[in-house]
Amino acid sequence: MAVDPELLEILACPNCKTPVDLVNDGAGLKCRECHRVYPVKDDIPVMLIDEATIEE
Repeated sequence: MAVDPELLEILACPNCKTPVDLVNDGAGLKCRECHRVYPVKDDIPVMLIDEATIEE
């Protein structure tokens, strides 16, 4: 089971409030603006700035 598409529509980066996109085969959510990647653990997005990594 992946992240619910309805949930994905409303999720936003807690840092800059920009929408996020699924990346790494659903293992992360990447912010379009600040490029932070938030992990998805057990199909639950972990939207904590301290848990995110930054990718270009």
